[in-house]
Amino acid sequence: MSQRRILRLSGPDTRSFLQGLVTNDLSRIDQGLVYAAMLTPQGKYLADFFLLAEGEDVLLDVAAELADGLSKRLTMYRLRANVEITDSDRQVARGTGPAPASALGDPRHGDMGWRLYGGASGDDGSDWDAIRVAHIIPETGIELTPDSFILELGFEALNGVDFRKGCYVGQEVTARMKHKTTLRKGLCQVDIDGQAAPGTAIMADGKVAGTLFTQSGPRALAYLRFDRASGDMQADAAVVRWTNPG
Repeated sequence: MSQRRILRLSGPDTRSFLQGLVTNDLSRIDQGLVYAAMLTPQGKYLADFFLLAEGEDVLLDVAAELADGLSKRLTMYRLRANVEITDSDRQVARGTGPAPASALGDPRHGDMGWRLYGGASGDDGSDWDAIRVAHIIPETGIELTPDSFILELGFEALNGVDFRKGCYVGQEVTARMKHKTTLRKGLCQVDIDGQAAPGTAIMADGKVAGTLFTQSGPRALAYLRFDRASGDMQADAAVVRWTNPG
C-alpha cells in the first residue's frame, strides 16, 4: 500500500466546508467511508481520498505525497469558515479477508475489502493490482495523475462523485461531461501479451492510442483514445488489445 497520511478537520463548519469542495455527498459520511476527490476549478484532478466521521470531526485519508498540497489547498479555501486542519496520528490498515471490528468497507468496490483506522498501519498481502485491474480501479500516482478528468477514470462507477449534491469546485465541468458530452477517452481493461512499463505509450497504426498502466498477468489497465483503440496495438514489445469496447 502506498504511504498514507490522515488529516483531521475539526470545527463547527467542517461538513459544510467540505460539502462545497469535494465531489461526493458528505451526508453519507455517517453510514461509512466516503470516497471523493478534489478538483481544480477547471474540473481536473488534484487528489482523491477517503472521508471518515469521528464524532463531529472528519478524518481525511490521502496518499502521503498529496497531503501537503491538499492541506494547503483546503486552507486556501477556508476563508472565514470555522475549520481547523491538522495532522492526525491515526494509521490505516487494509485487507480483503475477515474484517476486524470497527473496519469499514472500501466504497469503491466490494472486492477492495476493508480499511481500519487505528494505531498501526498494515496490509494483509492481498494482490491489489489484480483486484484493481479486474475492476478498473485507478490508483493515486499511477492512473490518477494531475490534469486528468475523473469521469474518464471511472469515478462514477467507483461511487466517487455525486451528481445531485449541488455545487463544488469543478462541478460545472464534471456535470457537463456527464450530461452533454460523450467521452472520447477513458480508463479500460486490456489484454496484454508481454511486458511493458507503466507509462508506456500504446501505438496503433503508427499513432498514439493511449497509455499503459498497471499490469496483472495477461490483463492491464490502459487509458485509451477510443477512436484509435482497435485490433492489435503495441506497447514497446508487448501486444495490447482492447477486448470490451462496448
